[in-house]
Amino acid sequence: MVAPPAPQVDVIPAPPQPGYVWIGGYWNWVGGRHEWVHGHWTAPRPGHHWVAYEWVRQGDGWRLRPGHWERG
Repeated sequence: MVAPPAPQVDVIPAPPQPGYVWIGGYWNWVGGRHEWVHGHWTAPRPGHHWVAYEWVRQGDGWRLRPGHWERG
């Protein structure tokens, strides 16, 4: 895969409920090209924090490390 473009700027609306967590947008790889996935609000997971999606260099290409909830 080729390097992802610079992140787009998502306009972050007000949360639907107090305490919700913003999951930021990211570039996904779909059909041989990068496609922007817009961010969204989600209910928090008690005892966890959100780790964002991240593109990492791997060998001579790139790999998408999925976002996930992490304890702590």
